[in-house]
Amino acid sequence: SYTNDLPECPNNWESLWEGYSYIMVTGGGGVGGGQDLGSPGSCMEDFFLPSFIECVGRGMCSYYVNNLDYWLAAKKDPMPGMFGMGRIYNGLDQIQSQGLSRCRVCAKMSFKPDV
Repeated sequence: SYTNDLPECPNNWESLWEGYSYIMVTGGGGVGGGQDLGSPGSCMEDFFLPSFIECVGRGMCSYYVNNLDYWLAAKKDPMPGMFGMGRIYNGLDQIQSQGLSRCRVCAKMSFKPDV
């Protein structure tokens, strides 16, 4: 949505879940992966840091400190005197409520004729 307001589903569509717009993760050596913002995989229900956890089998999962997560920022008016720089937030609560773009995944309702 490019804002921190949740978008609405179009008419005749139903909401499946709402979340935060996730773009990509990068790792050491130029590796990483991205998400198409038009896909449901880019709308994460929860905001986590780190958001990327690698599970290699046998119940072993880990995350790496050199991974960088990219979330879509909410487009806000620049602060006066900041020369177009973004806002400064104090803590995760403010980032979640004001700094992140929100998203909603919707599905078209199926109409079944009466028999």
